[in-house]
Amino acid sequence: MALAVIGGAGVYFLTGDDGDKKADESQGAPKNPGNEKDKQPEAPAQGDDGGASAAPGSSQPMVAGWQTQMRQEHFFQYDVPGKADKWKVFPTDTAVSYTENGKPAVVMSGTANFKEGGCASSANPDSVGEAGKGQLATVGTTGGGRDGDLKTNARNWAGNWGFFAYGGKEHKPKIEITDEKAWTRNGLEGWTATAKVTIANRPSPCVPATAIVKSIAQKMPDGTFHGWVLYADQGVPDALTTEQIDKIMGTVRPLKKS
Repeated sequence: MALAVIGGAGVYFLTGDDGDKKADESQGAPKNPGNEKDKQPEAPAQGDDGGASAAPGSSQPMVAGWQTQMRQEHFFQYDVPGKADKWKVFPTDTAVSYTENGKPAVVMSGTANFKEGGCASSANPDSVGEAGKGQLATVGTTGGGRDGDLKTNARNWAGNWGFFAYGGKEHKPKIEITDEKAWTRNGLEGWTATAKVTIANRPSPCVPATAIVKSIAQKMPDGTFHGWVLYADQGVPDALTTEQIDKIMGTVRPLKKS
């Protein structure tokens, strides 16, 4: 796996691992999870962008003109907008990570990001590599552990990525977990959670005051849990809207290992 490491410190409430990289033990879920009951985003309609689109089980994008990313090790595939819309899809084995004592604490692979280079500053001053290039949103897949259940893993992935991407141990952001519910879309049955992030460390105006993290967890027949995660700046120019995030989330679908 190609690893683009981001410096960090301290696990928030971690569970699971990524591929062959064993994660640290779970340190508990966040207190006072929310209970919002917002409507789940629907799968994009066929031909949503004016052209032919693929069915949910296909390896082609569900939205015409979009790009498909996948990670067989985590049994997920999903779509993001095209290159003209400033989205970049990385080789599937490229990973981004936050580290503790030089070792990965949280890891994503099968990644994509939006509008790279938009901000030279970061809420986490130790960020380097692919995740330290000022992008407004990052998407990827994670997991591989057997601890917990679907709800706990969805909650933890949302909270962990909000914690590390927007401050880490030295600049702890406020994390509010909301919208926890079952997820059934495109043949995938799992659980979803949302983390609303309030950022403490804003070294420049382009570092957002708030951010949002979306997760989807699924459990495989071998007992392992795998997650899809999107984290995105909010309240800054060109930030993804709720509708845009929901549309991307609506393309998430299962992927079988070949």
